This record gives sequence, C-alpha cells and structure tokens, in this order.
Amino acid sequence: MPSIVTITFSPCIDKSTSVPVLLSEKKLHCSEPRLEPGGGGINAARTIKKLGGDALAIFPSGGYTGNFFNQLLQKEGVPSLIIESKNETRENFVVFEEYTGRQYRFGMPGTALSADEWTKCLKAVQYFHTAAIIIASGSLPPGVPPDIYAQLAAIAKTKQSKFIVDTSGEALKHAVEEGVYLLKPNLSELSFLAGKKLVTPEDVKAAATAIINKGKCNVMVVSMGAAGAMLVTNTFCKMITPPAVTVKSTVGAGDSMVGGIAYYLSLQKNITEAAAYGVACGTAATMNPATGLCHKADADQLYAMMQTQAYEQKAN
Repeated sequence: MPSIVTITFSPCIDKSTSVPVLLSEKKLHCSEPRLEPGGGGINAARTIKKLGGDALAIFPSGGYTGNFFNQLLQKEGVPSLIIESKNETRENFVVFEEYTGRQYRFGMPGTALSADEWTKCLKAVQYFHTAAIIIASGSLPPGVPPDIYAQLAAIAKTKQSKFIVDTSGEALKHAVEEGVYLLKPNLSELSFLAGKKLVTPEDVKAAATAIINKGKCNVMVVSMGAAGAMLVTNTFCKMITPPAVTVKSTVGAGDSMVGGIAYYLSLQKNITEAAAYGVACGTAATMNPATGLCHKADADQLYAMMQTQAYEQKAN
C-alpha cells in the first residue's frame, strides 16, 4: 500500500493543442490535441509515479468525462480510489500560439460536489492508516466547505502523517489556521496570507517565518517562478535556484514540485534535499509541452547540476 496519499476535490481532463496564431472571428486549425488527467493532487501523484514511486490518488469522478478521466489515469498506472459523483468531471484546455510562443490557459468551473460525496473523500483518507504523507492540492469546487483542508489537517495529525498543502484563497487560510507540516504557496498566495504584497526576498522570508513561528507549519517552500523557490524552516532559510532551461509549458510545474518533494521525503531524504529535488522536478516540467509534467531523467540531471553548483559556491 502506497505511503503517500493525494486528495483532489476538483480533478479535470486537460486538453492541449496549438495554433499558428490566435485570431478572432476566424476558423483556427488546431494541432492534434493531447488529453491528460489533471488537477493538483492528481498531477502530484502522476509525478511521483514518473519518478519511480507510488502515491494513491483519491478523487471524485462522474459522468462520461469521469469515466474517460479514470481511463487516462489508469493508463499511467497511478493507484486510485475513486468516489463516484453525480456531476460530470470538468475539462480544461490549453492553447499554445506558435507565432508568439504564448500559452493560453482556460480553466472551466469546478464540478459541484454534494456533502455526501466530499465526506466520502474525507473518509477515504481516514481509511489509509499507513499514509506517511498526505498531499492536498488544488482548488475547491462548489459545494465543498472552505475549511475542508483544515479538516484534512486534523485527520493527518491523528495519523501522525506529514500533511502537505498546495492551494489558495480561503482554503489555504483555513489550512494554516489548523496547522500543517508543509505549505507550498507562490508569491501571490503568501501575500494573501500575509495581508500585503511581498516584493523582496526579505519580505518573503519575513512572511514565511512569521507563519512558522506561530506554529502554523513546520516548513514552507515558496515557489518563485524561474528564480526557483525559497525554503524556510524555524531554523534556517535557503534560496534554491535551478539552472536556466527553455520553457515550453508552465502547466503542472508547481504540482511536479510538490510531487518531487513528497517523493524525496518518502525516501527519508532531509528537507533541504527534498525541496531542492522538488525545484528540479518543477523546472523539468517546464521543459515539456502541455501537461506532460516532469521526466525523471531531466529532474535527476537538473538536481545533479544544482548540487554541483552549490558545492562550487561553498568551495569559493
């Protein structure tokens, strides 16, 4: 039984295609579409599978699109516990404009869940007593209470599981109030928690440290785009910078980072190693088109380059 469990309340089918140029009122000829299972916790579980680990993905799924979503995830060999839902699983799509190199991301509204459906998701997490790591990631669909991640945080405490959260808005605020092991906000999400815009690295460090000192989380990994991420604990702060790469898509980069962190933690690596490997995975994901996430070979190579760079800086 996997030691990592992910929970996704708003999974989706990610469709991606490309066009030479986006023009209004014109019939646009698209490339052959790619269809992949998506959603925060789903992508984290997919990443862990790609890296050689196993994570059980818990999620609601319904209708024709839900059945197709289940098939897509099954093809990737990701262990799943599916909560049947009344409503159709949503679909998102991404369009790449070849002329400008720009990417356009269209997110459809989340599929509403009933109280019975989201409660079954919680009970499914409670069922797995061996879960050393629980990942809750993604937005919340209509019908799901904003404190759902706080409820999961309480469940994780009873299991003595490491609870990792990657979300935004009120769901993030409630999770922090309950207390978690690791938060992975971006700058915008951390600014929301801090109640002010964070501009400098010193601002980021101060905001993260304040939350940690209140006992609201043990570790924070603040994603900062191409600059990498800032790792903050109650004893140290470290900026983790990846090598420069050619970016093809940013979809799923944050989820790949979370998956990489959880995977390394499951291998008993320390938090510095885990955070660095997560950054390598997130960066590797940007090297692939659409929602292909990271490839292990790319992540391993980037991580090795980062370790060499860190050694050389220390030596100098």
